[in-house]
Amino acid sequence: MAEPQDRSGAEPDRGDQAGAAAGGAEAVSAGPAAGGTFLPPRQVMIILPGLLMAILLAMLDNLIVSTALPRIVGDLGGVAHLSWVVTAYILASTITTPFYGKLGDMYGRKSFFIAAIVIFLAGSALSGLSQTMAELIAFRAIQGLGAGGLMVGAMASLGDIVAPRERGKYMSYMMVVMMLATIGGPLLGGFITTSFSWRWIFYINIPLGGAALIYLLAVLHVPAHKVSHKVDYLGGTLLGVAATALILLATWGGTQYAWGSMTIIGLALVAVASAAGFLYVERRAAEPMLPLHVFRNRNFSLAMAMTFLTGLAMFGAMTFLPLFQQTVQGRSPTVSGLMLTPMMLGVTVTSIVAGQVTTKTGRYKAFPIIGGAIMTAGLYLLTGLGIGTSLLTSALFYVVLGLGMGFLMQMVSLIGQNSVEQRDMGVASSARMFFQQIGGSLGVAAFGALFARQLTSSLASASGGVHISASGGQLDPATVNSLPAQVRHDVFVAISQAVEHVFIWAVPAAVIIFVLAWFIKEVPLRGRAPAAGEAASQQPELVS
Repeated sequence: MAEPQDRSGAEPDRGDQAGAAAGGAEAVSAGPAAGGTFLPPRQVMIILPGLLMAILLAMLDNLIVSTALPRIVGDLGGVAHLSWVVTAYILASTITTPFYGKLGDMYGRKSFFIAAIVIFLAGSALSGLSQTMAELIAFRAIQGLGAGGLMVGAMASLGDIVAPRERGKYMSYMMVVMMLATIGGPLLGGFITTSFSWRWIFYINIPLGGAALIYLLAVLHVPAHKVSHKVDYLGGTLLGVAATALILLATWGGTQYAWGSMTIIGLALVAVASAAGFLYVERRAAEPMLPLHVFRNRNFSLAMAMTFLTGLAMFGAMTFLPLFQQTVQGRSPTVSGLMLTPMMLGVTVTSIVAGQVTTKTGRYKAFPIIGGAIMTAGLYLLTGLGIGTSLLTSALFYVVLGLGMGFLMQMVSLIGQNSVEQRDMGVASSARMFFQQIGGSLGVAAFGALFARQLTSSLASASGGVHISASGGQLDPATVNSLPAQVRHDVFVAISQAVEHVFIWAVPAAVIIFVLAWFIKEVPLRGRAPAAGEAASQQPELVS
């Protein structure tokens, strides 16, 4: 049963903030269900590098692989199944994310976090040894099974050891690592593939992941949970089926299968039926995989909605920037990746500022509001990308977008974690990742359909009509650049108009994020107990 909550949306155990008023930080009890045992900054900084390495592994791998796909096809063949090299990984990681979050809450974080790293490394080694496309797809799925626990393990572990009042500044480090991976992934993938072999994009995970594994085994100590539990296998399975159907629908719809085809309609029906079954089961499960009571907290529900919309707008719209950069702006894939560096700088600056201010003041509501407003402005500016847009102007647009993302994304994570009891920390972290991945998948599908429709219309209305398929095969930069000058100009204009159309539709999602942010209730952030002696006397048994 859901626990009672007050009308403010805060959990019942959050009401006492006397410690925060008197001494600057609320003293919390040591029990994991009540408030967690939070560590002093010095100990957190010892653990943090291991958590950051895990996040880097999870973010970097999928981004590196995309640049090596042409070489992989050249060696292994199987071009018809190429998309599954990426899809298998995304599917496996999305499905397992809620399991890692909930099982970590039930049985202890460390064992599942370590298991995720081991599975990921095994999948990486096997992927590098693949001799056929079928083997690579299967081994990428194994990688995804591990990857689902990397981000959740890192974020939830941070929630276990750092008080919400202090969490913002550490989350800013994680945001910086995520953006470094986003920008550096394609660059590193291109370098490794060109200089060595595509197999090394998988082998390189082994020393990096091995170092993270050894480091975390040595330094990560989290509370042990020695309680009898009943795992909600049925609820987890139904959630996995719903996620799989949604991602396949988003991946195949309008590309491999027509939107009105029986395959797509069938996937939609499976998604709806399994989602309905999941909700039914979760209401009755003794220990639900995704406890529905957390969504009764207004802040948590708002945070998840904002996460979904951020994934929809950001990952959906940003997918088409590389095509614009490599065709209209005539940049190489390597330079195309570097062109997003200004966005990373914007994210870095505002993430650090938001984290430090939140730690010092305990106030955070203003940041998602500001972030939503700036993100809206950034996406609106990107609607102005055109055939005559200079690199400097593009960079300024990217900076504005990055500034908004930095204020918004880590604060949404903090709000989600602060809205649940400590026992549901893994659920909060996994729910954020789950909704972001689903939003991104649906965003890519929806904006892909908008992009293709606008591109086809623009090409058809060009002088003389340009007969080029908008589905992608004839729109690679090499093919476009080989066209006659006038035709190439018409194609550039059509691509610019299609990208502009995508960002026009992304703006409303950012506006909704901005509006939702105003409804967040600023519940005081719990702090770490200041007295070391008192904390030591209350500390639960730790496992190494």
